[in-house]
Amino acid sequence: MALSRRSLLQLLAAIPLAPALAKAAVSDSLRTNIPIDSLSSSVKSIGTENLLKAQDILSLPAGLHAGSTVAITAPAGPVSLKELKDGIAVLKKYGCKVEIGKSVQNPNRHPYLSAPDEFRAEEFMGFIERKDVDCILCARGGYGVMRILPMLDFEKIRQNPKIIIGYSDITALLIAVTQISNVVTFHGPVASSVFNEFTLNYFSKTLFAPEGISAPFKNIEYFGKGLLTINEGTARGRLTGGNLAMIVSTLGTPYEIDTKDKILFLEEIEEEPYKIDRMLTQLWLAGKLQEAAGIALGVFTKCDEPKRRRSRTGSALQDVLTARIKPLKIPCVYGLPFGHVVDKLTLPLGIAAELNATAKTFTVIEPSVA
Repeated sequence: MALSRRSLLQLLAAIPLAPALAKAAVSDSLRTNIPIDSLSSSVKSIGTENLLKAQDILSLPAGLHAGSTVAITAPAGPVSLKELKDGIAVLKKYGCKVEIGKSVQNPNRHPYLSAPDEFRAEEFMGFIERKDVDCILCARGGYGVMRILPMLDFEKIRQNPKIIIGYSDITALLIAVTQISNVVTFHGPVASSVFNEFTLNYFSKTLFAPEGISAPFKNIEYFGKGLLTINEGTARGRLTGGNLAMIVSTLGTPYEIDTKDKILFLEEIEEEPYKIDRMLTQLWLAGKLQEAAGIALGVFTKCDEPKRRRSRTGSALQDVLTARIKPLKIPCVYGLPFGHVVDKLTLPLGIAAELNATAKTFTVIEPSVA
């Protein structure tokens, strides 16, 4: 009789040495970059259930400062240098040196990929291993990050912690690095984003090292009077999340999100309400929504139905979010500015935050850079 993954895990847990052996096997696979397919099915299940436990210490990347080198790479979709002009100018204004990866300048790119998988993975790992590179800023999202995840050396990433930042399709990369390499990553603007005053404020407060050796960390708070509270209450937990479609796409893989006791943040763009319903339902069926300490929803851009087709409440999207999340009785708000919006928060995955759904505040409560 075939065992479910949950039953298999319970069976393994009952064997005194099994969890330790499984953990060691996963850890060995990370050190030697053994493909996940070469592991036994039981080890793969344990690794997928909680990859974060493969390492014990959360690594903070060094904060940016004048003189830091920011490498811009396109690990997913294609982008033009013209689209990066404003982002490069902002970085240089802060005194950073900028290096443009060849994936950005590739003249023979695929219709929806910036370069072949091997090329994108090699360029990313090259920037990881270079000691003179302090930050890897993804050029844009699009599609393609999932294709290169098995080609990355997560042990080398763990040994070389540095700022990795992006959003949208980059979600899969951020979650994988934080959970497998145990390095803090950042959900925030890409190089082709609009770096307006709001975005720059949170980008700099989150990523740049405090001035002065003994400068104390100050909580990074956002208050949104216009936020919609779905469930009142206050929750604390480490941050994880990103684009809803990308998170759902990695369920059942070694890169599946761990939401246990986390503040789960989600955003989406141009998906109809029934598709949002389907994806949230999939997360619910996988136990990911119930396990979260709190749920912070961003702006689901262009995800509502046309006015002529909306329900009596005025928003089919709001109906979906309420129906799926309110019964969970987990603190939740909708409308935080991150993801596919002009004004963007920079959210550090793996760092503790507090969501006060009653007061409509969201606060990062510990430093995310060293």
